[in-house]
Amino acid sequence: MVVTLIDLGELRDDATPGPAPRPPRAVGRPFRLLVVLLVALLTLTAATPPRRPAEWTLPGGPGSAVFVSGDVVYVVRPDRAGAGGGRELLAYRGDRERWRRPLPGVGTAVSVWEQDGRVIVAGRSVDDTDWQTVTYDAVTGADAWRRPGIAFAVGRVLLMQSATSDTATSIVGLDPADGRTLWTELLTGSLGFDFEPAGPARMVLSPATGETMVVDARTGARLVARDLYPVRRPGPRRLQIVRGLLLEFRDGDGAVEAYDLDTLRPRWTVARKLVGHVESCGALLCAVGLAGGMTALDPATGVVRWSVDRWAGVPAAGGGRLLVGVADTDMDAGLAVLDQDDGRLIADLGGWTLVPQHESGGPLLATRPLGGGRQLLAEVNLSGDPPSARGTLTGTGCTTGVALLVCRRPGGDYMVRRLT
Repeated sequence: MVVTLIDLGELRDDATPGPAPRPPRAVGRPFRLLVVLLVALLTLTAATPPRRPAEWTLPGGPGSAVFVSGDVVYVVRPDRAGAGGGRELLAYRGDRERWRRPLPGVGTAVSVWEQDGRVIVAGRSVDDTDWQTVTYDAVTGADAWRRPGIAFAVGRVLLMQSATSDTATSIVGLDPADGRTLWTELLTGSLGFDFEPAGPARMVLSPATGETMVVDARTGARLVARDLYPVRRPGPRRLQIVRGLLLEFRDGDGAVEAYDLDTLRPRWTVARKLVGHVESCGALLCAVGLAGGMTALDPATGVVRWSVDRWAGVPAAGGGRLLVGVADTDMDAGLAVLDQDDGRLIADLGGWTLVPQHESGGPLLATRPLGGGRQLLAEVNLSGDPPSARGTLTGTGCTTGVALLVCRRPGGDYMVRRLT
């Protein structure tokens, strides 16, 4: 704030007025006024943040792929400066390129994400015979480390499956900072993972014969081991881990058997034929049929709570409500909201298609066609109310993160829209 002091002179009590004071000179006042205006203008400019664009376009082109992490967009595209089918990685914040780096040995990227200050890129090799993982500093793009094999995250734990060219297949725990091996476990038979955002990250190794093991994915320590079939092994089977349970789907009698991951002791068995997979649906488990429909089970006992024929898959749950979809063969049937306790239909959201989420924690977005290549974009909630419109868009292959929505434009470039 600029304060101007005006000298009023000395107050006198004389009855006879004296001569009029000489007016002050005006020299320098225009300059001082200009300084005051400039200071005020700069103050206002600093106090008002610049408006960020709500939507912008990033270059893509044939053979490119896009990935979202927070407020950064990563584009993998053919390396135009190199040769031999290589790729390059470009990092964008807003419509400005932060950095770009070649992806040595990577032909097709399957995942790009940020973890502990690193950008991790996992993909197929240029000759499509093996896996490669390349990492960079997330801020500067400087090379960090690279290893053969495919890295993936289980919660905040970084793991890697060894390259196919290795003599023995193994799972390795890695330090994200430098790619250093923390522990190694040989992989035989099936592999599964169990983790919660605030809970343990566990790995389950179930070989064709011998003991099934539960391993702490952070340290590699073996938590429990037990031979599930001490007498004889069953026929063909599939395994899945969900909500602290190891589930076995037996093809012979169609039974689903649940084992407690803490002890590997049997908990319950139910006869549910033609089950494709089981997923968490709020406080229950939902067994999804091979041809659609699903059955809600009590995770403690396996008791059937309810069953529906039309809906299959639970992309979101909360407040005693489930957002459900349909079988892959009938994607136009839309979404619905069900009551978790009894499967009762709360709202039928016909015609809406959920936008795939590249990272969790963002809004649930859905689209429906408007014609002419345009789509209505809306946010879905579990209240049962109609989705809240968030504008229109033109593009395909959309994906969403916590802060950004990205779609491919008809020409091959990418439309990026800010969500917050």
